[in-house]
Amino acid sequence: MEVTVKKIINDPATVVADALRGMELAHADLLDVQYDPAVVVRVDAPVPRKVAVVSGGGSGHEPLHAGFVGRGMLDAACPGAVFTSPTPDQVLAAVQRTNGGAGALLIVKNYTGDVLNFETAAELAAAEGIEVRSVVVDDDVAVKDSLHTAGRRGVGGTVLLEKIVGAAAERGVDLDGCEALARKVAGQVRSMGLALAPCTVPHAGEPSFTLADDEMELGIGIHGEPGRQRVPVRPADSLVPALLDPILGDLPFGAGDRVLLFTNGMGGTPLLELYLAHGIAERLLAERGITVRRRLVGPYITSLEMQGMSLTLLKLDDELVELWDAPVRTAALRWGL
Repeated sequence: MEVTVKKIINDPATVVADALRGMELAHADLLDVQYDPAVVVRVDAPVPRKVAVVSGGGSGHEPLHAGFVGRGMLDAACPGAVFTSPTPDQVLAAVQRTNGGAGALLIVKNYTGDVLNFETAAELAAAEGIEVRSVVVDDDVAVKDSLHTAGRRGVGGTVLLEKIVGAAAERGVDLDGCEALARKVAGQVRSMGLALAPCTVPHAGEPSFTLADDEMELGIGIHGEPGRQRVPVRPADSLVPALLDPILGDLPFGAGDRVLLFTNGMGGTPLLELYLAHGIAERLLAERGITVRRRLVGPYITSLEMQGMSLTLLKLDDELVELWDAPVRTAALRWGL
């Protein structure tokens, strides 16, 4: 098929499989790829007597989720078509491939297709005698309902939840404990993002939305869903509070809290700008008496080449700090191993 979009691809219909082949070659020491249905699993799966932590979603958000497959994080990821939920047979295959006899925990972003398909897969796995639990991530404070959700969207908090729960599962925490931990993290994390410029889905051939040269959108979704409002381009010193204030007021966060601050790039935003925004966010938190104990900066949950960023805050305690610091070895996150 002739390429009609300005992207490094061959055929929009095969872009996910083509990318997975490259990923498998680049990280053969970490993961195996199954192509029909598409599933990415850690190279040593299944791990006996370990809870399998499984997630997934539409492609185009890399490194989420396949980039987080490996020791100390996910046992498997299910990559759907670009911005499209994985199918139930993908999720079922992931559970089957990683079943070590201790059950599986599914981490699901709150998008209607994801929720329905993961629920169906859980029922199919249960019929095979595999115990499965599911936890839905809905950390986006920008809007309650959107084009793809009933309720809040699942965004940056997904990365933090996958890391923390993955660490617990690696230590041998049982399915009940992993589920309780996942619900704890999901209840203590909040996010909000913005867009400066749209992305183009390969098979669509045109931008997912339009913005004038002098405007940006606050509260944008990771698929280009509408946010809270469109505003004129403004300096970072007034832009960062527009993301941070709704987050702080929602949980709420307050003086004396310890947090993890995750400053995420949407795919087309340089690290120069992300670090600048992160510095402002840290200063604003310090002014409110909130201590940043842990940090993550970079493009970890993206929207193809969208220009934009998001902020995520997780309220920490000693347990969560210890699990965040635990060793991890994946394509996108690696420390302690």
